[in-house]
Amino acid sequence: MHGTKKIKFEPAIYFAAAGIIRKAVHVKTNHIFFSQGGPANSIFFLETGRAKLTVVSERGKEATVTLLTAGDFLGEEALAGASGLRIATATATAACAVLKLDRDEMQLLLHEHNDFSDHFLRFVLLRGVRTQEDLIDQLFNNSEKRLARTLLLMAEFGKPGEPETHIPEITQGALADLIGTTRSRVSYFMNRFRRLGYINYNGRIQVNKSLLNVVLNDRLPERTAKRPVVLDHETTPEARKKRAAEARLR
Repeated sequence: MHGTKKIKFEPAIYFAAAGIIRKAVHVKTNHIFFSQGGPANSIFFLETGRAKLTVVSERGKEATVTLLTAGDFLGEEALAGASGLRIATATATAACAVLKLDRDEMQLLLHEHNDFSDHFLRFVLLRGVRTQEDLIDQLFNNSEKRLARTLLLMAEFGKPGEPETHIPEITQGALADLIGTTRSRVSYFMNRFRRLGYINYNGRIQVNKSLLNVVLNDRLPERTAKRPVVLDHETTPEARKKRAAEARLR
């Protein structure tokens, strides 16, 4: 229909419509929403700010699982069971304003408000896709390309509207943890990206659209971002000869 304007989805409207008494929470930078191993009994909706999910191994090694921005939910694992535990720690990387809902309140919203349920389902599915992409990135891409992808995600390239080209403040050590490499390698790649005009930084990092070429087209000088070649060793001539020899001995 002509003149029809799509209304922006506002989860807070559904919180109010359901008569739910929500808790507005303000979290300062580096403060924690919830901790790994704690009771999973509430869900958070991030209205403003940024956060990260981290996990710690039994040996004390910490790894960053994902980065979160305004419009994301945190702690959705609380819906999986009444006696569940947090599988990660959520920490604010910038000052955040969030809405906190108990498990029962969230379930009421999902059952009684179809639009909200659709929105939440889409978020969960996209989170699953993002997790798979992160795993593929770790398995098959070199650390330089992983860094480029992480910077683009932090700048929110690919989301509707203009991306926030200045990403939140983050140390090279934190970036190294995100992509699974060393701080010195991150420093080398960052200087290289700056020389190539992909980023600018003087205190804060500004990501330029040209960095997309690294991720989408592997366009780095000297072809340093080649995709790996995966060989099926079971189909090589050597493997076939070995199997034939083994068959003759049977």
